[in-house]
Amino acid sequence: MPVHTSQRSHGNGGKGVGLGLALGSAVAFGGSGVTAKPLIEAGLDPLHVVWLRVAGAALVMLPLAVRHQDLVRRRPALLAGFGLLAVAGVQAFYFASISRMPVGVALLLEYLAPALVLGWVRFVQRRQVTRAAGVGVVLAVGGLACVVEVWSGLSVDPLGLVFALAAACCQVGYFVLSDQGGDAGAEAPNPLGVIAYGLLVGAAALTVVARPWSMDWAVLSGTARMDGTVVAAWLLLGWLVLVATVLAYVTGVVAVRRLSPQVAGVVACLEAVIATVLAWVLLGEHLSLPQIIGGVVVLAGAFIAQSSTPVKGSDGPVAVGDGGVRGTSVVG
Repeated sequence: MPVHTSQRSHGNGGKGVGLGLALGSAVAFGGSGVTAKPLIEAGLDPLHVVWLRVAGAALVMLPLAVRHQDLVRRRPALLAGFGLLAVAGVQAFYFASISRMPVGVALLLEYLAPALVLGWVRFVQRRQVTRAAGVGVVLAVGGLACVVEVWSGLSVDPLGLVFALAAACCQVGYFVLSDQGGDAGAEAPNPLGVIAYGLLVGAAALTVVARPWSMDWAVLSGTARMDGTVVAAWLLLGWLVLVATVLAYVTGVVAVRRLSPQVAGVVACLEAVIATVLAWVLLGEHLSLPQIIGGVVVLAGAFIAQSSTPVKGSDGPVAVGDGGVRGTSVVG
C-alpha cells in the first residue's frame, strides 16, 4: 500500500488518477511472488532471490537516498526499522514461505498483521480499541482457520506457515516502531526517501545473511518455468526489481497523496486477490473453496482492523496502515 502523507488532491480527477495508481501498485506488488517462485524452483535459494530484489531496487533508488541524506540524522530508528523489518524481514520470510506453499495462501497469512497490531495495542499497551476493531480481529483469525484448513490437520506446509506468520510479525514490529517513533509536530519524513534508505539497510542486512557470493549465478543466465511455460530468468528478475518493487512503491506513494488512507486501504487489500489470481493463472496454483472463502474473510478482517479509529480518550492510532511508512505495503 502507498505511503501516508498529508498532501492529497481532493478533486475528482485527482482521486480517479489516485485510484488508478493505487490499483497499479497493488497489481505490481501482487506479482512479486509469481515472478519470484519460478526463480526459486529454478535453483536459487529464497534468500538469494530476496537479496537480488532488494539490492537491485536499492541501486535504482540510490539517487533518492542521496537527495534525502538528512533522514539519516533525523530518523535513524525509522530507517533501521523499515530496512530490517519491513524490507529484509518481511521479504525474506515471505519468499521462504512461498517456496513451501501457494503464493496466495502465504500472502493471505501476512494479512493477519493489522489484527496482530491491535492485539499489541490492547494487551501490551493496554489501550482501548473499538468494537469494530475487535470484529476485524475475529474475522481475520476465523478466515485464517479456513485458509489453513485446520479441520484437516493443516493442509499447508507447517514450516511454510511459520515463515508466513513470521513475515506478519515483522510487519507488526515495524508498525510498533513507526508508531512510537513519530514525534508530535515534527516534519513528516519524505516517504520515498524512507523507502530508498530502507532498501539500502535491507540490502546490507541481507548481504550478511544471504551471502550472495555463494549464489549459483548461472541460474540467472538460464530459464525458469511458469506452469510449463519457459521464461528467461533475467526477465523474471528484471520484473521483480523494476515493476514489483520500484514501480510498486513509487506508484503507491503518489496514489496515497490523492486518496484517503481508508480508500487506499481498500485498494491495497486487492493485492492478495491479485496475487492469488496471478498464481492461479500463471503458476497453476489452485486454492480450495474453503481457502477462497477464508481469504475473503481475512481481507475483510484486515481492512476493518487497519481502518478502525481509536475510542474516545485513547491516545494515538489503534493501528498504523498496513505495512510501511504510515501505510506502505511491504507484503509481497
